[in-house]
Amino acid sequence: MLKQRLQQKLLQKLSPQQIQMIKLLEVPTIQLEQRIKKELEENPALEEGAEDEYEMGADAEESRENSNDKDHEEFTLEDYIEDDEIPSYRLNTTNYSRDDKREEIPFSVGSTFHDHLENQIGLRYLNEQEQFLASYIIGNIDEDGYLRRKLDAIADDIAFSLNIKTDEIELIKILRIIHDFDPVGVGARNLQECLILQIDNKDQNIPEIQLASVILKNHFDEFTRKHYDKIINRLNITEEELKSALNEILKLNPKPGSAFSDPQNKSFSHIVPDFILENVDGELQLTLNSKNIPDLRVNKTYNEMLESYQHHKNVSTRDQKDAVSFVKQKLDSARWFIDAIRQRQNTLIVTMQAILEYQKQYFMEGDETKLKPMILKDIAERTGLDISTVSRVANSKYIQTNFGIFSLKYFFSEGMQTDSGEEVSTREIKKILQDCLDNENKKKPLTDEKLASILNDKGYPVARRTVAKYREQLNIPVARMRKKL
Repeated sequence: MLKQRLQQKLLQKLSPQQIQMIKLLEVPTIQLEQRIKKELEENPALEEGAEDEYEMGADAEESRENSNDKDHEEFTLEDYIEDDEIPSYRLNTTNYSRDDKREEIPFSVGSTFHDHLENQIGLRYLNEQEQFLASYIIGNIDEDGYLRRKLDAIADDIAFSLNIKTDEIELIKILRIIHDFDPVGVGARNLQECLILQIDNKDQNIPEIQLASVILKNHFDEFTRKHYDKIINRLNITEEELKSALNEILKLNPKPGSAFSDPQNKSFSHIVPDFILENVDGELQLTLNSKNIPDLRVNKTYNEMLESYQHHKNVSTRDQKDAVSFVKQKLDSARWFIDAIRQRQNTLIVTMQAILEYQKQYFMEGDETKLKPMILKDIAERTGLDISTVSRVANSKYIQTNFGIFSLKYFFSEGMQTDSGEEVSTREIKKILQDCLDNENKKKPLTDEKLASILNDKGYPVARRTVAKYREQLNIPVARMRKKL
């Protein structure tokens, strides 16, 4: 049953200009330059150049225009209305004959990891089925060089999907052939097998290699858990002999396939700071890094063209109205974009200046322990901005200082009270924790309980589970995994 009724609603919607401003605020400096270039390409009413320079040169430009021939005049609105240019798609054909000459540009690509393995199959004396099985197994090897699937599962796949009868015994025979392929260790089903394949490929007459082989084959669990005392007692060896064997094991590659990854596909992060902070005679000077960001202005010709037609009101035909609407839309878009860039720069400066004042003691000395507890709300209250706006400024932005380049998120941290009632940043506690771990005895690493006791003695009431959380945030393993001979 349909009913008609009136209802009042209070909604808050963002205008296109506000959305554009929010998106630009999130963009770091390195991407802002690309975003501006894209806007310059798409909007002919937007151009590079400072507005002041444009006004200063306006008279000279007008005199040049008057001296030029009529054929070299600037375009007018009629250029859009009386456009007789034939679209490019009408000049192209898609029908080709056999006699047409086709020139193709050759290109070359490097050999992939799996191609490298496939090429080695032809170097072995294998019948047709064995070659196929070897190729199928290689297809199941991952990029690290491991065969993660069970051989009986692979045998079932081959039988059901390709109707080729095989069994696990035959596949093991083929897999042992693949184990001899380069790189050494490829096709291993686990880490232990991978390391054993590599150590067996070395000279077994060397004592430390012999010992390393015994450890990997018979005492792998003790090795992974760093129970070195058990290995020494069971093998009746000295600590120096164990240390030499472990050095040989550490030279092995746990991911043999990674050696064949394409270096061009590796991602290198290049950081361009958004802010530059300098300490000049004890005074902090903050500037926005905008050396690669061009000045923007509205194209004066477009502006005058629109004013002329609006003043004379001689727009009559539909084509003229469409053309005027197009010019007005591009001009409005250009003005909105310029305003959004200005608002972005102002918001960045205001927010960073507030962070600078809040953490002034740290920025003066660069001492991490001087960082005060600071959350987004603290900066939002100082600047009068919304918390979400401060969050967008802090995201993916960096500042260059005299003691390094830091992400803005680095300066935000929670706080806790010491025994004396002083509010300190968790960053300060992590710094003390890091110093303790750097200076510990690696033969007897500090446990989380011992670290918690040390911090409590220094006046920081921290529980063991909190120490474990901070240690994980610092990417530091547990005490047992930090043990060294």
